[in-house]
Amino acid sequence: MEHNRPYKRKERVSELIQRELGQIILREVELTAITTITRVEVTAKLDFARVYISVLPDDKLNEALKLLGRRSRYLQSLLLRKLNIKPMPTIGFYEDKGAASAAKVEKALLEEKE
Repeated sequence: MEHNRPYKRKERVSELIQRELGQIILREVELTAITTITRVEVTAKLDFARVYISVLPDDKLNEALKLLGRRSRYLQSLLLRKLNIKPMPTIGFYEDKGAASAAKVEKALLEEKE
């Protein structure tokens, strides 16, 4: 059963980063588009986290990726204070290419609210 342990820690760290980073981005980064963290993949050594995002409208994706990339060290420091994970994975932001259908659902939900 011991061989499952690193996998579970990886999963837990991924989930924690996704949840907390989403809240931090909402408070700390002024984005011009609706930006959602769709998933976080952490390496086995927990040294790097690939943070996948989807953005509405689609044409704001590159702008959001650039802004988050520029602020990644700051966001990482806030995340470290909040989660106290050692080592704190280095964060990189990427487009979630599989998020197109999720983006459509989000858009429909937003239009429904109006």
